[in-house]
Amino acid sequence: MSTLFNNIGCLFTNSQGDSPVSLAARSAENFLGEICDAAIVVEDGKVAWVGESKNSPAADVQIDLAGQTVIPGFVDSHAHLMFAGDRAEEFSARMQGQSYSAGGIKTTVAATREATDAQLEANLARLVAEMHASGITTFETKSGYGLDVETESRSLAIAAKHTSETTFLGAHVVPQEFKDVAKFGSVEAGADAYVDLVKNAMLTAATPHAKWIDVFCDRGAFNVDQAREILQAGISAGLAPRIHANQLENIGAIQLAVELDCASADHCTHLTNQDIDALAHSNTVATLLPGAEFSTRSKYPDARKLIDAGVTVALATDCNPGSSYTSSMAFCIALAVREMRMSPAEALWSATMGGAKALRRNDIGHLSIGARADFAVINAPSYIHLAYRPGVNLISETYIAGRAVTK
Repeated sequence: MSTLFNNIGCLFTNSQGDSPVSLAARSAENFLGEICDAAIVVEDGKVAWVGESKNSPAADVQIDLAGQTVIPGFVDSHAHLMFAGDRAEEFSARMQGQSYSAGGIKTTVAATREATDAQLEANLARLVAEMHASGITTFETKSGYGLDVETESRSLAIAAKHTSETTFLGAHVVPQEFKDVAKFGSVEAGADAYVDLVKNAMLTAATPHAKWIDVFCDRGAFNVDQAREILQAGISAGLAPRIHANQLENIGAIQLAVELDCASADHCTHLTNQDIDALAHSNTVATLLPGAEFSTRSKYPDARKLIDAGVTVALATDCNPGSSYTSSMAFCIALAVREMRMSPAEALWSATMGGAKALRRNDIGHLSIGARADFAVINAPSYIHLAYRPGVNLISETYIAGRAVTK
């Protein structure tokens, strides 16, 4: 069966593929693939035809989108949805001046370990419904709030029922039980013991349910040598690498990301010119997470400098209970435009095609013929309104493989 979605005010297809590097090229070229008075035909969940409405072919079913704007579905390439509990009090304290150093993760770990599978899945389903309502059609999610073999494995098994983009993040932080100096002799010995657990028993249990492996390589988490050791173990087990890099401080994580051909280096808040040059000459996407800076009152990454250097940039929500408890990509777009000097067009591209590239996917993030028919309908005359009207959910409908998921 074919479905014709017609009477689209403006359609943005991202059909040009890679975005131009320079600002001059961006202003001169229609890199978002804009078509006005447009239509799109979907067959078997994929885009079969796209163009101006006046040229649209016949179809079995027609859906009138009443002059609204259509964009590719948002691709959220960095989220932490497998958790239990709440950290609202931590957020309140932070807003009153306490600093963020990833210390509150232990609170979520305790709650997640105690939660049943049903409770974890119900929380995941709630957040996925929020994402769909905000136009997100593909999402990645990580483990990382279990930090023991059983909870990491069951978290990923639950996540795998809802997305193919599952990430093993046993190396989130060193859990409290491995910080017992009396037991291990030193803090360093405890951390080494935990690294051994992550790259052996925990990795073995997680691998059947995971596509990716990730490490939080930063101050207060894992150093470069530990991160390399864990990521290489994951690669040997058949998982593809990605990395949390330089959120709190620059400890060399970007260079490691490029060395190991990580699909994405995420956060990228503290960068040297050498880091930026390395990213620009690599296959690694810089995934920026402005919700984290907003929620921790931290310095925003310099998206303008990255883009102008030729780095591929993605935007993601970083939805998690501690440092970015938002499932709204539109909110992250508004922050990127206001705080990170991205244009609205660059932000839209980064939240769609950029996210797809961070997941090394070519079937999503755009609406070219043959792509999966994932798209969001905006009740506004332009995608610019996503940043222009912050805090307002303008997504009226979300479609995954041509089927509405928000009605």
